Amino acid sequence: MSADQLGIFVATLAVAILSPGPGVIAISQGSFAYGRRRALPYGWGLAVGASVWCLFALLGLTVIFRLLPWTLTLMRILGGVYLLWIGAKMWRHAAEPLPDPASAKRGIGLWSGMALNLSNPKPALFYSAVLLSIFPAALSIADKGAIYVTALSVELLFYTALASLMALPWLRDRYYAAKFWIDRGAGLAIALLGLSLVVNP
Repeated sequence: MSADQLGIFVATLAVAILSPGPGVIAISQGSFAYGRRRALPYGWGLAVGASVWCLFALLGLTVIFRLLPWTLTLMRILGGVYLLWIGAKMWRHAAEPLPDPASAKRGIGLWSGMALNLSNPKPALFYSAVLLSIFPAALSIADKGAIYVTALSVELLFYTALASLMALPWLRDRYYAAKFWIDRGAGLAIALLGLSLVVNP
């Protein structure tokens, strides 16, 4: 493995991670509603959850999906149902007043962030394809460790930056003014992503 290959991997991952998905939508809405302090652990959970799929691919476990296609179908359906539930919660709570960040009990934390990104198996296929196209077939344990740490670092950096950006006071003020429509839009977007997993497993 060369430094150039690792650089291409970082660039490819950065482009992919910027595309709107359930994690991006959820961390944005969470930062608006709860502020940076509550949103950061959630973002870190999203990062860890996403990086688990990289580890999954590095260990060659995506072969299971090819040998037993029904396992991928089952994961997509279960993940889709979970995303539908998250979207429905966002939609239902859109009309409620903003919670007190210090006392809010709704699920926004490290574990819920991990669960959200683990509910969508598509990153496993992405990582598998990227690893096969960029890196040599024979990777040492050290190489695999470096790739995983790189993926985790990029994910952590992205979600930390996004949570911090979306928690800026002037952006939160705009959210307060349009909370109902933003929450309804975020809930609908996540529900549609979940529905796509269920309908097209």
